[in-house]
Amino acid sequence: MTSTANVQRLDDVREKSTKGSSVRPGTDREVKLYRCEECRKQFRELSNLKAHMRTHTGERPYKCEECSKQCEECSRQFSELSALARHVRTHTGEKPYSCEVCSKQYSQLGALKRQIRTHTGEKPFKCEECSKQFSQPGDLKRHMRTHTGEKPFKCEECSKQFSRLGNLKCHMRTHTGGTSY
Repeated sequence: MTSTANVQRLDDVREKSTKGSSVRPGTDREVKLYRCEECRKQFRELSNLKAHMRTHTGERPYKCEECSKQCEECSRQFSELSALARHVRTHTGEKPYSCEVCSKQYSQLGALKRQIRTHTGEKPFKCEECSKQFSQPGDLKRHMRTHTGEKPFKCEECSKQFSRLGNLKCHMRTHTGGTSY
């Protein structure tokens, strides 16, 4: 996974990435895109491409400054500063985000945003194929498999494939003799 070439490329990502452009749908505004040469994923911001490249290089430059450059509790290191901040809260129990509707508290902003959607009914993630809307991006991703036919979960015993992990787990019981509940 980590190679010298990949680490060097991260330093020179501006030169090594493919820079393209496209017109944003519904506008005549051109959007600059930066493409990862490793997996072809595209980003609008160079900084997002640089952060993404760490998934290929394994680089984890962020360490806790208060505890000898690593998390004191578990010595983990992180590829993003925000991930370090979230992680530290798992040890401190700090929950700085609070729902104004029901007063539930959360350690992560994303968890609060999901909670707020339960109150508002907001569904910002829309299927481009059928216009069905979802409150969570993972739900949209799972739904998209109904259109694409993708079945990423494969049984190692018989090679049968499934679109949902839960269905694979249930299927595995047929091989182990377990119950299906």
